[in-house]
Amino acid sequence: MTTYSTLVTELRSATENDSTEFLDYIPNIINRAEERLTRDLDDYGMVTYTSLTMGSGVADVSVPTGTRIIKNFNMTSGSSRINLLLRTDEFINDFWPVKSSVGVPKYYSRLTDKLVRVAPTPTSAFSSEIVHINRPTTLTSASNTNYFTDVCHDALFFASMVESMMFQKNFTVAPIYEERYKNAIESLRNQSRRTRRDDMQTPASPAGGDNTLTGAN
Repeated sequence: MTTYSTLVTELRSATENDSTEFLDYIPNIINRAEERLTRDLDDYGMVTYTSLTMGSGVADVSVPTGTRIIKNFNMTSGSSRINLLLRTDEFINDFWPVKSSVGVPKYYSRLTDKLVRVAPTPTSAFSSEIVHINRPTTLTSASNTNYFTDVCHDALFFASMVESMMFQKNFTVAPIYEERYKNAIESLRNQSRRTRRDDMQTPASPAGGDNTLTGAN
């Protein structure tokens, strides 16, 4: 576990760079490292559950601000929770070409980074829930910790060092930290894979369908 302040100190020590220019650039370095971690990790620590209401007769639904990936979109009908099935927008248009027609939603598609479209268009207002991936709160001196500092601090440090070496134009040392980063990410990905089953389960692909994973003998 680390903090933003500690990370800044570690970067200055590891690079042996106390210049004002480097210190001023460190927030950009850490920001790029956080963006990289957000794209590279497949981790429950970045999962957010947001409740919303699908409006009656409204086919397009706004996704929560900052959503990168939608893991699941479900709705409540009576006492049942129904998972909507992800389809392409072409499928939605073929399946439900008249948006003004209404029914109980079965499918959804991503329209933009801010909108999804459901089909059929809701016949009434439905309570729903979007399970989505967001980047954790950005690290700053005022927001000193987040999921990356708590759980992924080694990968965060190595990613930051890659950016630091690029800033210093030290292209010889940058690949060393790049390799350390990749090893840290692979370890975190393995941890994520292990969280998708308990010790009584056979390894299985979370995507469903034919199982492509095998356990160790």
